[in-house]
Parts: sequence; C-alpha cells; structure tokens
Amino acid sequence: MNQLQKGSKKLLNAWAFYDWANSVYSLTIASAIFPLFYGALFREAGVEKIEVFGGMIARAPLITYVTAAAFLFIAVLSPLLSGVADYVGNKKVFLKFFCYLGALSSAALYWFSLEHIYFGLIAYFFGLVGFWGSLVFYNSYLPDIAYPEQQDSISAKGYSWGYFGSVILLLINLLMILKYEWFGFEGAGMPTKLSFLTVGLWWAGFAQYTFYHLPEGNENKGKVNKQVLLSGFKELQKVWHDLAESKRLKRYLGAFFVYSMGVQTVMLAASYFAEEELAWANAEERTMGLIVSILLIQLVAILGAWGTARLSFRFGNIPVLIAINLVWIAICVYGYFVITPVQFYITAATVGLVMGGIQALSRSTYSKFLPKTMDTTSFFSFYDVAEKIGIVIGMFLYGLIAQLTGSMRNSIFFLGILFVFGLLLLLRVPDKRSS
Repeated sequence: MNQLQKGSKKLLNAWAFYDWANSVYSLTIASAIFPLFYGALFREAGVEKIEVFGGMIARAPLITYVTAAAFLFIAVLSPLLSGVADYVGNKKVFLKFFCYLGALSSAALYWFSLEHIYFGLIAYFFGLVGFWGSLVFYNSYLPDIAYPEQQDSISAKGYSWGYFGSVILLLINLLMILKYEWFGFEGAGMPTKLSFLTVGLWWAGFAQYTFYHLPEGNENKGKVNKQVLLSGFKELQKVWHDLAESKRLKRYLGAFFVYSMGVQTVMLAASYFAEEELAWANAEERTMGLIVSILLIQLVAILGAWGTARLSFRFGNIPVLIAINLVWIAICVYGYFVITPVQFYITAATVGLVMGGIQALSRSTYSKFLPKTMDTTSFFSFYDVAEKIGIVIGMFLYGLIAQLTGSMRNSIFFLGILFVFGLLLLLRVPDKRSS
C-alpha cells in the first residue's frame, strides 16, 4: 500500500475515524448504559455497600476508586510503551494493542455481577486502560498527519464523528433494551449486557479503516533492549527540560493539567451523580432521564466542537479556552443546586456545548505549541500522563469527598475550584510574540 501524504484528505479522515470507532466506549460504558446497569445491580440486590479490597465500600466511591487506579496504571505504563514505540518506529502496533484490549474488556462486562465482582472490576479497569492507552498513540499522530493550520478542524472533526457514531450505537442498544420483546428477550437484563458486546465489536471493527491507512510511525528501526525499555521515562524527563525553553507551552500545560482534571472528572462521574442524587420519580424515569441527558450531551457536543474550532480561528485558542472555563465555573455553581430532572437536562445541554469544544481545542492547542520534532509520541505521552495524573487526583478526591460526606453533591465544590485555577493559569499563558 502506498503511504498517504501528510495533510491529504483521505489520511486526515482515516485518523479522525478512530474517534468514530472508540467513542462508543466513552458513551455506552463510561457514561450511559453501564452506570445504569451498575446502579441497578446494587439496588435490585438491596446492597448499598459491598466488601471488596478488604473493606466495606459504597457503590459510587468504589467505581471512582477503580477508575482512579486505572488511570494511575496508564500514567505509569504509557511512558514505557511510548518510548519503545518511538524508538522502534511502530506506534501503530501499540495503538492496535490498546484498541483490542479495550474492546475485549468492554465485551467482558457481559459477565459483570456482584457474585463475580472482582472479575467485573478487572474488566472495567482494563476497558479504561485500553481506551485511554490507545489515545496516547492516536493523539500523537496528529502533528504527523496534519499541518498546523489543519489541526484544529481535524481534531474537531474527530470528536464530532465520535459523538455521532456513539449515538448511533447507543440508540440501537436502547431499542433492544426498551423494546426487548421485539427481539425475543424476556426482559431488559440480557440486551443490556449484550450492549457491552456490541461496543467491543464496533470499536475493534471500525478501527480497521484507521489501521489500514495510518503510517507505522517514524523511520527509526532500532531493536528493543534494556536501555530502550526505560527510554520512555528518559524522554519524559527530556520533554520536561524542553518545556523550560518554551514559556508558552509550559504554562499552557500547567493550565491544562488543572482544568482537564475537572473536565474528565465531570465526564466520568456525571452519570453516577445523576443516578444517586437526583429526585427521580421511579426507576423508569431514572433510566429514560439519564439516557435523554447523555444523548443531549452527545448531540450538543458536536455543535460545541465545531463552534469552538470556528471561534478559535477568529479569536485564538487561549482566549476561547478562557471563555470555556468561565462557562464550566458557572456549570459547577448551578450543578450544586440541581435536584430535578429538568434542571439536570439544562446542565447536560450546557456541559455538552463546552465538553466537545474544550477537548478538541485542548488537543490541537498543545499540538500547535509543540517545537518542531519527530518525537511527537513522547510529547503527547507527556500530555497524556499529565491528563491521567490529573484524573487520578480528581476521581480519588471526588470519591473521597463523597464517601466522607455521604453525598456526591459536595464534590462539585472541588470541581468548581479546579476550573477557577485553570482559568487563572490560562491568563498567564503568553502570546506567541513573548513565548
């Protein structure tokens, strides 16, 4: 196969298509069906706390702790693998590995149960590892396949395709769950578990188009040895020193670390908050309400990603990120007082508007601020490690506050503080003339 030229439309679309493939995980597993399945599993068994890891832990803090542990594992593992991938020039192999790990782990959630809680939590753990581990290598391709002037738009296209594709699969799964009798099922339990299998098949299947067209990596064709195994951590150290030469990149990364901690915690914990804290009339309203809110977030996020890309073209990346952080602060203030489903829908629509925008723009801003280098995986590994460590801190403190106070609502104060500090740090990012 002839390698596609950098900047070509076909190559850019093939890269963006991986968002279409893997975003079904973030919607079905992380946001929509699995949180409902997880909460219902405990309620139907009449269990609020479960003995696991040597202690009694409530269901909501339990899942946040497992999430934090998964991100800590990713933060430690990704520098090791990205260093090897850069050295031997085969980062597509690693992208495939994490894709298949995540897809198989998602499918394994079919067997999640309280009786086999450790197996279920392990599957959930490695699903997160697969999803986020693959993004280390996927994101690192952006400066390799797109020129700086293309990166905002193709990053936004990737997120938009991801939101759209994940909604399609979610609607198919919801049809099976809500109208289970049409498909010959005796209840909603089996189609709910089958939805986890469809995520694995969709993810691994559609990723083949991306794998076919992406290049293997750079042209370094060395051999893996003892020195190479630790090269990723050495590369991170080198990146850290390189940051000192660019005040703009260093300050931006500090701001990203803080506000991304808030964004990712909201994304990972929002469904569990709504499932636990809102005044739903009954179980059916809870199910439909959460699904409607998640769909609302996904659809509005498409507009948010594209709108943010257009605004960044006109006003610049940093001013737009500052404005988005202001919106996030307002969301946290309002979110603390959300009780009714209608209030939650309003919050969900606003979150969707800024969620897609801040993710797409953060990724492309970092890419544009990078120095000219072939070692893009190490720089994006540093970016991803910063993001993952932030998630570990965010999810752990979110769960801890909820466990100590008995309410996830109190954790919202913590999230609001993160966005305030993120905004203040963005104000310190110099423009290009002074970087």
